[in-house]
Amino acid sequence: MADPTSASVWALTFSFYFGVCTCYLSIPLKIYPGRIDVSPAVDVTAARRVALIAADGTGLSLASDPTGTVNFLDMAQNLQGDSGRGYYIEMSIGTPGQTLNILVDTGSSNFAVAAAPHPFITHYFNTALSSTYESVGRMVAVRYTQGNWEGELGIDRVSIPKGPNGTIIINIAAILSSEGFFLPGVNWQGILGLAYPMLARPDSSVEPFFNSVVQQLGIPDIFSLQMCGGGLSASSAEDPPGGSLILGGAEPTLYRGSVWYTPIVEEWYYQVEVLKLEVGDQNLNLDCREYNMDKAIVDSGTTLLRLPVNVFNAVVEAVIHSSLIQDFSSGFWEGTKLACWLKGETPWRFFPKLSIYLRATNTSQTFRITILPQLYIQPVTDLDGTLDCFRFGVSSSTNGLVIGATVMEGFFVVFDRAQRRLGFALSNCAVSGGVALSEIAGPFSAADVAANCSSGSLKEPLLWVISYALMAVCALVLIILLLLLVLPCRCRDRSGEITDESSLVRHRIK
Repeated sequence: MADPTSASVWALTFSFYFGVCTCYLSIPLKIYPGRIDVSPAVDVTAARRVALIAADGTGLSLASDPTGTVNFLDMAQNLQGDSGRGYYIEMSIGTPGQTLNILVDTGSSNFAVAAAPHPFITHYFNTALSSTYESVGRMVAVRYTQGNWEGELGIDRVSIPKGPNGTIIINIAAILSSEGFFLPGVNWQGILGLAYPMLARPDSSVEPFFNSVVQQLGIPDIFSLQMCGGGLSASSAEDPPGGSLILGGAEPTLYRGSVWYTPIVEEWYYQVEVLKLEVGDQNLNLDCREYNMDKAIVDSGTTLLRLPVNVFNAVVEAVIHSSLIQDFSSGFWEGTKLACWLKGETPWRFFPKLSIYLRATNTSQTFRITILPQLYIQPVTDLDGTLDCFRFGVSSSTNGLVIGATVMEGFFVVFDRAQRRLGFALSNCAVSGGVALSEIAGPFSAADVAANCSSGSLKEPLLWVISYALMAVCALVLIILLLLLVLPCRCRDRSGEITDESSLVRHRIK
């Protein structure tokens, strides 16, 4: 759930205006024999018990846990939810434990839970009932693409029933008030930010949840995510979609084929480098910097595939051009209207595939992740049992490209923080009617694109630094001006005599 940089941009703009007026070779993790806990019921060869082999030939450890506290199969299917309302995991917080459902968000870094009643949630974390909760006396506020909250920072014990064995001491933001954050119909009462410390609020000294888990439990600095709501309508699915959050590595039974890796460009969001987009077989032929304008990130807390305005317009134009239906209302593309077909008819054959090319760990190469229309022409609801209605799962963005749930539902995504890379593999749940909803291909040469497509994007912390620096300069100028107003300016007149009439203050009084 990416928090926007609009505040920092306004601060930068204001500071600039006022100042003028007043004066980003991978090495496999070591594998320790006897520390991998893999269920004997799984048919995994000896080689795969040691490492998962990526498409680029590098290895990814399954676990590095001397206590045997990690069993990835125990974590499979530990998520509930869907893309429209978010994917969440059950957690126990405090002493005695209070059970809450927590939204999984790779686009933020705070672990925050409701600590006060709210009309849209059924229960909350009562800090007074936890004997181990400690307030640290600091307030915190976080604003996301949608919604915001405010609360106090504290520390308490947390465990995950379907996660690593053990209890960790975690920084918790106790949400006391919010606006547009908890929504009707959601079944979660907090948010689990899995991004880097740089995004933590109020500052990076607040250690994020996964950093604490890695440090305290000694698991590898890797987690992986599978979201299984692709092509399903939450209102009509017989078996509700869910998914898996694997902490400490990746579970090979949850994906097919190889894992393809792209470097993490910057460790704040999970920022990646997009080289090009294709609609069907049509290359948009935009400068690659357009795709990375501001930033390009992978964010499980964002529902849609969000594209910079120019890229979004080019995608819509290409979809319309290649689609067998070209008379859609503009409201469908803008997200304000639904498109409906008679019940039983599926619209997906009318639409092209969408492909995103990511830079490979071998930076002279790229690979392609592709989603079928079933993932971006999304079923929403039915009307009177006669019509099936769909929405467009792509939207425009003013603060960067966001690979959200629309795309992530097609893949098993590995967040290999230890080697600063993100991996994509075909998810074994991204299948509908026997048809795979996603594809991966490569490698391809990246010789036809710029060496650095993500250059020129200002990071939010950098914007703040610039803003504060400009404000400091403006403050200095103001101080100088005030001194000139208050202190006499001892200047000589034409005859060389110092007079009171040459005082700026006296001239202003007169």
